[in-house]
Amino acid sequence: MSYGHADNLAAIAASAPAVGSERHRPPIDAPLYHRDDVRRILAERDIAALYRVLKDAGVTQRQIAALTGQSQSEVSEILKGRHVRAYDVLVRIAEGLGIPREFMGLSYGDSATYAEEVTVSDPPEDEDVLRRAVLLAAPVAVWGLPLFGEIPELPAPPWVPSPLPSRLGMTDVVRVEHQTGLLRTLAYQHGGHADAAHAIATHAMRLMAVPAEDRVKAKLGSALARLHTLAGWCCADSLLDAHACHHFRQALELASESYEMVITLRVAGNTDRLRGHPNDALKLYQLALVKAWDLPRDDPQTAVLTSWLHAQSARAFAAMGIEDKAWSSLAEARDGWYPPGDLARADFDSQTAQVHLDFGRLDIAEPFAAAAVQASDNQRHVAGALALTTLAAIHVRAGEPDGIPLARKAIDRITVLSSPRSRQQLQPLTAALEARPGGDARELARMARQVATTRGVNSAGGCPLR
Repeated sequence: MSYGHADNLAAIAASAPAVGSERHRPPIDAPLYHRDDVRRILAERDIAALYRVLKDAGVTQRQIAALTGQSQSEVSEILKGRHVRAYDVLVRIAEGLGIPREFMGLSYGDSATYAEEVTVSDPPEDEDVLRRAVLLAAPVAVWGLPLFGEIPELPAPPWVPSPLPSRLGMTDVVRVEHQTGLLRTLAYQHGGHADAAHAIATHAMRLMAVPAEDRVKAKLGSALARLHTLAGWCCADSLLDAHACHHFRQALELASESYEMVITLRVAGNTDRLRGHPNDALKLYQLALVKAWDLPRDDPQTAVLTSWLHAQSARAFAAMGIEDKAWSSLAEARDGWYPPGDLARADFDSQTAQVHLDFGRLDIAEPFAAAAVQASDNQRHVAGALALTTLAAIHVRAGEPDGIPLARKAIDRITVLSSPRSRQQLQPLTAALEARPGGDARELARMARQVATTRGVNSAGGCPLR
């Protein structure tokens, strides 16, 4: 059966096939929520007590986690007494479990807390008024005149999540994979999209509660692991670190294949490194390298992934000032490198340039950075912008005459990215501009500082998504 996508953003929803008709509610009897003791629990928003009631009714922790978009460890922590206070989490729990919002005092526009009894009233406007609202608004939009009458003030109706399929098929798995691919492309090109990735990953987790053949369920788990890894990167890249940790934990719990687990560990390590925790990043890279021994030795992807882990370990060692380890890791990365394409080679050259730049080896860093920029200059994506930033920093520090024009171009490229993490990576260029004499350098340094400290909307930084 098909799986509806009304909950996803319009850019993603446009790709969704038609929704089938055979549906079912979550595996919870609706009358359960009308019991007096459960109504009292819901009114108090005692999620731990609610989960205990559900477990007593035969709903497993795994099903609760899937329906509410939480990890099993989070459900376990709540069962042990962790309080849930955040409004958006409470709403997600209510919607995922099929609980009327009114029972938890979560109705739109209603701040009342429900005690013993809850009276659920019909919507204040009938269907005809709602339908005519668009007709009334149309002439105002076209001519600026309310030709058919004044537009009524109408509250937004409560959102009803798409019903789940009665049984999963491979079509549902393919759809999750397709959405992940679209989001990966958007994040690679523009940065950000944490809101879309978080929403889609959370919503897609509900599929884990739907019956399916073991083969389909295993494929779904793998697809969801990749989706959560991407969502974790997008959130971390948007400086939403708590959300990132949530998604990485979900991915590690869902990953059933070694390759998926290695990818998740690598991306989580990149996140820690960019957040200024290179030692934690190294531990994750080392765990990934250990797990990579389970991958087929004759698979070219194994060599590529192992090389990336060594290269990013070199970045972490460089950030810690451990020069010999940085060079040995970089040598191991280059020794096993099989570039799958020009852009992958450009990304790798950019990482290499960064390591040499960290140790002040400008003459060696420059050709790597220049090669990365040349390969990606016509590609408007995050990695190309960061490679240009590295090249500009090298030329400014070296006192090259083209340093200022390169810096201006790099700042312009970073500015158009909705990427706080990428913006932060302007700091080395900013420092180089501040150390260079001249009014142009000082003005560009001011601009770079301003861009670097602007949070933006969403983000992506670097390019560990492939």
